[in-house]
Amino acid sequence: MSQFLRPLAIFSSSWSRSCITRTSKQSRSFVKPLLWGATVSILSAAYAVQSTTTVHLDAEPSLPDSEFEIDPATSIAFPKTLRIPSKFPLPQFSLVGVGVRTVSFLGIKVYSVGFYADLANPNLNIPMTATPEEKIEHIVRNTACAIRIVPTRGTSYSHLRDGFMRALTARMQLAHTRATITPAEEPAAQSSLRTLKSLFPTTSMSKGKPFDIVLLAPLRSPPRPRTLILKDMGSVENDWVAEEFVLAYFEGNGISPPLKKAVTERMQTFGK
Repeated sequence: MSQFLRPLAIFSSSWSRSCITRTSKQSRSFVKPLLWGATVSILSAAYAVQSTTTVHLDAEPSLPDSEFEIDPATSIAFPKTLRIPSKFPLPQFSLVGVGVRTVSFLGIKVYSVGFYADLANPNLNIPMTATPEEKIEHIVRNTACAIRIVPTRGTSYSHLRDGFMRALTARMQLAHTRATITPAEEPAAQSSLRTLKSLFPTTSMSKGKPFDIVLLAPLRSPPRPRTLILKDMGSVENDWVAEEFVLAYFEGNGISPPLKKAVTERMQTFGK
């Protein structure tokens, strides 16, 4: 697996442009009826973004030190609350956990990563008795999430892209083994994977510059696929690609074992 399992891009360093599109799918839930009741604001936001093709996001305001969590492996700070001001209402994201991504037997630190989610979503009816793994999957499949990557050294988007594509190829093979993707769903997923790969530029990534990836919440009415937005690059609309991109961080030991450990510990006490 390469240095970065490449993120799909959204927001610029000043929270700039993104493209959004999507198709929906039924949510899985622990409790019926469906857990995600799409609000009027999110519906209008998704529709407006889809219609105009771009979204402009304002800069994140400065926060006091107490409002950050520090990755102990890199000393990189992550805001405990991630707000994305825009022309369209987006949820406030809560930091669930942070960790470092390392490569090679030397344990070279490539980037710190923070996992965020809209935990305030009232439709997240997750029982306390569910396992941490079940809770993570339920959150990813049923509410908006965000991944923030902060490079610890200069690198390139090409390295990040290659890592992400390898991770998603492995996820596809796993889906075949588990029979979690149908022959009817696979062509659209493969097409979206090619789109995702094409979004990444060949330019360099600066050390310490945040790179954000946002998974929009499921949209039920009108139904649309999940959308994954990559900072400054664009977006892809496909349920499988969008969700599996995020879930890849939590398969097995995870892309970042410290991140998975932190999120798993947080999930121990999360639920109703």
